[in-house]
Amino acid sequence: MKYYLKKLAVLFVTLFMVSLITFGVFQILPGDPVLVMLGVDADPAQADILREKLGLTAPLPVRYLQWVTGLLHGDMGTSYKYSRPVSMVLAQRIQPTVILALLTITITVLVGIPLGIRLARDASRWYSGFLSGLTQLGLAIPAFWFGILLILIFAVHLNLIPAGGYVRWEKSPAQCIESLILPAVALSFGTTATVVRYLRNTLLDQMSKDYVRTARSKGLKERTVIYRHVLRNALIPVLTIMAMLVTDILAGSIIIETVFSIPGLGSIITASITSRDFPLLQSTVMYIAALVVIINTAVDILYSVIDPRIRVK
Repeated sequence: MKYYLKKLAVLFVTLFMVSLITFGVFQILPGDPVLVMLGVDADPAQADILREKLGLTAPLPVRYLQWVTGLLHGDMGTSYKYSRPVSMVLAQRIQPTVILALLTITITVLVGIPLGIRLARDASRWYSGFLSGLTQLGLAIPAFWFGILLILIFAVHLNLIPAGGYVRWEKSPAQCIESLILPAVALSFGTTATVVRYLRNTLLDQMSKDYVRTARSKGLKERTVIYRHVLRNALIPVLTIMAMLVTDILAGSIIIETVFSIPGLGSIITASITSRDFPLLQSTVMYIAALVVIINTAVDILYSVIDPRIRVK
């Protein structure tokens, strides 16, 4: 129990630090949202009134406390650009990003883990070098470039899948997944390559350990040795990589959503930067950062479930 309480304490401290950094960074960014809303030739008296209305004249500590208090109560402020509560804007745009991230993670796990195990088991086979080279290609190719290539092949030339746009889940789950499958494949190409290479190397390292030779000497089948003994020990570093890849997926989705014209958080971030919509931008960045921190904490806790010795340490 002490181990889990310590992790939760670290989580709250990290979230506090993230909120401080997020708020502080957006206060020093160049650009005046009032002038963006009213225009550079706006009357100074009108600009002062609008600043007062938006709460921009209050001291920074007061504005930070108001923002954090609002976040804790579900109030993220009002968007300058859309003149609506930030929570409503995010609620409308978060679905595509979440489903895209889940699809990408699913493809990464379903393809990366079996392929990594296969390459470790068949390291001396002829196709091992070819697949290893393919994973190297996946690490080298940017996701947005691979996405454009997928559009040219499957949407333009073969006309099999729509090139862009998004169909909401409640309208048609099948069409929703169809509209996101190309960007999910584009994002998962690099993440799958990372998981494959890391899992393969970790498994090969574990397979040279004494406990593996002992298991083999007892007459256990190779499949049993790998899945029951080796894979469990290899999962901890792989989970670390998976937690880091979630950050890459969320960051990569910003560009991918632009390439495929998906109305998700990526388009919101882009629009809020150009319009200096700080309430929307702050809350979106804080939401993504908090999600990453929570996922990493969950992975740390999962470590202790896979290997109870971690709690003792």
